[in-house]
Order: sequence, then structure tokens, then C-alpha cells
Amino acid sequence: MNIYNDSTMGFIKYGLDASALREKVIANNMANINTKNFKKSYVSFEENLTKATESFSLKKTKSQHLSGSSDNSLISVKEDSSTSMRSDGNNVDMDLEKVNQATNTLMYNALITQANSKLSMTKSVISGGGN
Repeated sequence: MNIYNDSTMGFIKYGLDASALREKVIANNMANINTKNFKKSYVSFEENLTKATESFSLKKTKSQHLSGSSDNSLISVKEDSSTSMRSDGNNVDMDLEKVNQATNTLMYNALITQANSKLSMTKSVISGGGN
């Protein structure tokens, strides 16, 4: 049994992948706070997921189906070159990065809780509901 065939676990996996990448991107932004002309990056997942669910082109037999792709194309890293926080061209705001990091940690913990709950329910069903 492949647990990722379950749509709930699949979405949790996508969320965890996005969260792990987001942590790396935030750390990179923070590490480059003093780099001249550095432009911060961010992970686009929720926006991509919304777009994917709005533009189905294949026939769906279940409401949870996406557009037929099972790769991580829902997760992308984008550069924010539209702003400059300082005169040296750098646009990293350390306070904002710390808020993003805390938000990402909360999201990661919520996803882990959901995954553990789903796995516990699956274990309960497999073992016949006992224990």
C-alpha cells in the first residue's frame, strides 16, 4: 500500500516539501542580508496550488484530482526584485524574514500533526480498531 496514493497524504507531502524548501530560502535570505544588490526569494506553493485547482483540463473522477501532474511543479522559488529596502539595493527585511520563519515553523508543525493523525487512523484500521 502506497500512502501517497491517498490524496490527503499527497497534499500533506506537497506541503511538507514546500515548507522544507521555504526554510532553506528564508535561511538564504537571512544569510545574505549584507550582500549588496541581493534580492530576496520566496517559495510559491499555495498560489500555485490554487491556480492548479482552478484550471483543470482533464476529466476528474474524484474532486481531489489535480490536473494530471504528480511532480513538484506546484512548488517554485521566485525572486522578489520589485523592492529595495536599503540604498545598497538589498531588499531583505530581517524582521519580516523572522516572521516568515515562525509562520513556516507553525505550518510545518501543523502538517506533521495532520500526517501523524492520518497515519494513526490508518494503523487503527489495519489493526482492526484495537489498541
